[in-house]
Amino acid sequence: MTAEPHVLSGRYRVDEPIGRGGMASVYKGYDLTLGRDVAIKILDRELADDNAFRTRFRLEAQAASRMAHPTIVRVYDAGEDSLTSPDGRVRPVPFIVMELVKGRLLKDIISAGPVPVTDAVRYVDGILEALEYSHRAGVVHRDIKPGNVMVTDAGQVKVMDFGIARAVSDSSSTVAETTQILGTAAYFSPEQAKGEPVDARADVYSTGVVLYELLTGRQPFRGESPVAVAYQHVSEAPVPPSEVNETVPRTLDTVALRALAKDPFQRYQDAASFREALDATVDGRQPSKRQVGALTSELYGPNPRQAAETARSLRQLSTDTTMKRTQAGPPVAWIWAGVAVLAVLLISLLFWVLTIQPAETPSVRSVPDVTGFTYDSANEALAAEDLRAIRVDEESSDVAEGNVIRTDPEAGTSVERDQQVKVYVSSGQQMTDVPPLVGLGQDAATQAITDAGLVLGTITPQNDKDLAAGTVISADPKDGTSVAAGATVNLVVASGRVTIKDVRGYTADAATRELQDAGLTVTTQEDPGCKATDPPTVSAQSLPPGDVPVHSQISLTVCTGA
Repeated sequence: MTAEPHVLSGRYRVDEPIGRGGMASVYKGYDLTLGRDVAIKILDRELADDNAFRTRFRLEAQAASRMAHPTIVRVYDAGEDSLTSPDGRVRPVPFIVMELVKGRLLKDIISAGPVPVTDAVRYVDGILEALEYSHRAGVVHRDIKPGNVMVTDAGQVKVMDFGIARAVSDSSSTVAETTQILGTAAYFSPEQAKGEPVDARADVYSTGVVLYELLTGRQPFRGESPVAVAYQHVSEAPVPPSEVNETVPRTLDTVALRALAKDPFQRYQDAASFREALDATVDGRQPSKRQVGALTSELYGPNPRQAAETARSLRQLSTDTTMKRTQAGPPVAWIWAGVAVLAVLLISLLFWVLTIQPAETPSVRSVPDVTGFTYDSANEALAAEDLRAIRVDEESSDVAEGNVIRTDPEAGTSVERDQQVKVYVSSGQQMTDVPPLVGLGQDAATQAITDAGLVLGTITPQNDKDLAAGTVISADPKDGTSVAAGATVNLVVASGRVTIKDVRGYTADAATRELQDAGLTVTTQEDPGCKATDPPTVSAQSLPPGDVPVHSQISLTVCTGA
């Protein structure tokens, strides 16, 4: 963008830059139509030149614009303008118009120094509140990190860039490309790092990374390259936060470690569960260090550092010649007797294993709840219960594309093993184009809107000297705009009237021009009963000032008396 003010789509004035990300620049702006300050995010040229990305970017921005919640930065509008480069080439300029939030990025708050535990819990609770709302709407953020979280001057948490990360993810074929766009792999979930399909639990993991960083001042995994960090997300166990920062309560250790579980099924299954666990730490009982260690072992396997220490200690004991036995070894006869008893037990166990009849596997299964999962994850969950998934695609305005809407039979139903379960997967929201409406009569426009699967919204009358009553002057959204099926279309229609002024006292010529410009037919009559002027002036008009039907006739009286 240039330094001079630029107006996008004839409506949004672009002012000074206020931020810069890995994929776009953010400017302070002004909505000339509604008269309010806004933030305008403009994509970088490299992404803007990708047709597939621009299409995904527009659709995801439309999805994000439907979310209205105090913890989410509102998306007001999205569009595409064009800009002519110095070389004469016209390039697209996709943009998003958002709520202008006054405050600080959570990233800047963290970089300023240690964050008190109470503030850390409050910030993460706000992020989870936003995710709880968005996940119910079927929108997975995919890029939760401190750089996408604002804290207002009043302390309110605001999460931004909903849907934009989805556009990036779907347009980037590899982890390396996605990392290049998003700027860091420090907040990737293991499934994102492996390039697998993700669901709401990926946001839970990323929020766990943010919680860890708020508590300790650093991320759980660090490396020299994004690939090295991604590898640690997949294979390494994090150090409990209290071992990095002694002021962190161990209750928060258990919450952070659970949120950072490698297996999505071992994490909190949704943002609400994470919030509930976080709130319980405020006055919950402190677990012991041993309990935290047991949880780490359960989620990530044995602690590799602890195993190394144990091995080192055993080697030291085995080579220490200063250590002397304080008790004599058992008699040799006892050893051979023990070996004989053990051999008898092993033979008996082998005989029992070979002769026992295998127990029949129960044939009844319970259909698991896979609502909100990707189809691949749902298929795995059903296969684990010896059930066969049958995919059925279905349009949905509430569930994100690719996520499961419901199953048939529904979750919790008891079925026979190997039974087919229909898995209804959202194919996204049906889109349609606003039909040509300008110039149609109101009845014809209403019918065209209904035929297109849209809903007629408000009808605003507007005076127009050339149009008959009911003629459509404009539509919002405009003709040809791609919108979700069932969206509302507002119309501005001609009122069939025109406003005229009080022209008494005007010269006859000036009054005639004024009224003819308003589309009226003007006639003049003389009044010898009043004193004439030079030039002649109007003493009366046959129609009073105000709104009159279009193309009306009006008679002006001009003084001609002595």
